[in-house]
Amino acid sequence: MKETINALYVPLLRPDTAMPPPIRSERLQNEAEGVIDPGTFQSIEIDRLFDSTNHAGTQIGQAVLFRSLKQPIADIRVLQSKQEAIREIESSPALRQQLEGIVNRAKHKEQDFYELLFGTFMGMFSSKAHALELEGYGYTPYINGTQFMLELVEGAAQIAAPHSGYLSAILENITDLSGSRAYKLAKGPAYRTEKGIVTREEKGVFTPAIRFRPTLFKPVGLTLFVTALLLALEFVPLLLDIVASVASAFWLFLLPAGFLYIPIVGGFDRDGCIYPLREIFKKSPEVQRALDALGQLDELMSLIRYREAFGHPMCLPTLVNQSEHRLQVTDVRNPILAKGNPDYVGNAIDLRQSRLTLVTGPNSGGKTAFCKTLAQTQLLGQIGGYVPAATAEMTVADRIYYQVPEISHLSDGEGRFGTELRRTKAIFLATGPRSLVIMDELSEGTTHEEKIEISMSILDGFYQKGNSTILITHNHELVDRYRKKGIGLARQVEFKNDQPTYRVIDGISRVSHADRVARKIGFAKEDIARYLSDEKKQ
Repeated sequence: MKETINALYVPLLRPDTAMPPPIRSERLQNEAEGVIDPGTFQSIEIDRLFDSTNHAGTQIGQAVLFRSLKQPIADIRVLQSKQEAIREIESSPALRQQLEGIVNRAKHKEQDFYELLFGTFMGMFSSKAHALELEGYGYTPYINGTQFMLELVEGAAQIAAPHSGYLSAILENITDLSGSRAYKLAKGPAYRTEKGIVTREEKGVFTPAIRFRPTLFKPVGLTLFVTALLLALEFVPLLLDIVASVASAFWLFLLPAGFLYIPIVGGFDRDGCIYPLREIFKKSPEVQRALDALGQLDELMSLIRYREAFGHPMCLPTLVNQSEHRLQVTDVRNPILAKGNPDYVGNAIDLRQSRLTLVTGPNSGGKTAFCKTLAQTQLLGQIGGYVPAATAEMTVADRIYYQVPEISHLSDGEGRFGTELRRTKAIFLATGPRSLVIMDELSEGTTHEEKIEISMSILDGFYQKGNSTILITHNHELVDRYRKKGIGLARQVEFKNDQPTYRVIDGISRVSHADRVARKIGFAKEDIARYLSDEKKQ
C-alpha cells in the first residue's frame, strides 16, 4: 500500500523551488491527464469547494487537501483504505488524540522549518525585503526547523501500528525519515570537513573537521579568538595602557572585539554549515515524503472536522467496482451552500437506473446547483472523504466532466456554436463507460430544429459509450423525444405557488419562468417601459 500511495503524487516539497509548498498549487494545464480537466475545475468551483472542506491546521495539510481536489484518486483500493483510516480514527478517541497531537505540534514549528529551508539569513544589520529574509545567521530557524523533523518522527513512532493500510503508510513514511542521512545530520552531531558536511559515522576518526554547533557561543573559538587578540596587543603598548586604564570596564574592549568575532563565526556557520545542511534536507526523498505524510495525516483530520462542521448528514460512500459509472445518493446537499445552512433542501437521485438523465425546470429553480452537487459529491468521494448525503453508492469515475456554455472569441472562427461543439467533442473522445459527464445545455447558437437534432446525436453517442450523462436543458421537446424512445430519466425542479422548492422530482418542466427572473432583477417589460418614461422626463 505504501508504494501505491507514494506513486500517486509528486511530493509537494521540491528541491528546485525557492518558496514553501503553496496551499493552492498551480491550476490544471493538461486536459489529457487526470480525472478532471481545467474547464471542470472552474465549472464546479473547486476553489470554493476547498474553502468549504478545509479544516486542516498546517500549511502542508491544506496544500495536500487542495492537491487531492485537483487530482482525485481513481484507484478504488486506495480510496477504500483511506475510508478505513477515517473510520479507525473516529472509532478510537485515543488514536485521534495522538494524531491531533502530532499535527498540533507540527503546526507550531512548521513555519520555522520553511524558514530554515527557504530563508535568507541576513546577519546583524539589514532591512527585510520580504518575509523569508530573517535577521541573524539562521541559528533559531535551524534549531526549531530540525526540531520539527525530530518531533514529527518521535510522535509517529509512539503510535501503535494501525489497522488501515493507508494510515500505516502515512506513519511509515514519517518514521522512515529516522533512517535517513538527513535525519542523522539534523539530530547531530554534524561536521564540516574539506569535503562538505558529514555525519559522525562518515567523518572518520582522523579526518580534520569542525563540529557544527548552532550558536555563536563556542568556548574553544572564543578562547582562541580572545587569546589571539591579547597576543596581538602585546605588540601595541599604547593599546595595552588604554585597556589597563579601564580594567574595571573590560567589556568596552570586548564589545568592539565582538564586532569582529560575530560576523566571522556567524557567517562561517551560515554559509559553511546551515545553507549546505538545508540543501541536504530539501533534496532528501525521506524528508519530502515525511512532509507529504504529515499533510496527508492533517488532511484526514480535516475531512473528519468537515463532517462535524457541516450541519447535515454526511457519509463515507459505498464504493462499488463496476465497468460502467453509477451514482446513487439520498438526501444529498451541496457541499458549499449547505454547510451551516439548516434550511438547505436535500435531494435524491439514482443514476443506476439509466445512463442518461435529463434535468429540466424554470430559471433559478436549482437545476445547476443540483447538478454541481452531483459532480462535487463524486469528487469528494474520490478524495476518500465524506460526501454530503445520508447514503451514497458510487463507482470510481475515470473522468469527471462538467460542461457549461462557452464564450466564443474573435479568433475561434466558428462562433459560439463551434466553440461549444469543440469542447463537447474533446469530452466525448476522452470519456469511457466509467466517466461522469454533466452538460449545462447543448448546441447553443443554432436554430431550434438543428439544436434538437444535433443534441440527440451527441446524447446518443454518449449513451452508447455507457457512461453516466446528465443534461441540464430548457428544451422539453428534446426530453419528450427520449421519453418516446424509452430512454433516460426525466427530472425537473419543483415550483409551488410560482416559487422554487429546490426539490428535484420526476417529470418534465415546460416553463422557464423567465418573466419572474426578469421582474426579480428589474428588467421585465414594465420595467423597461418605466426606464424609457423616466428618460423622456429628464
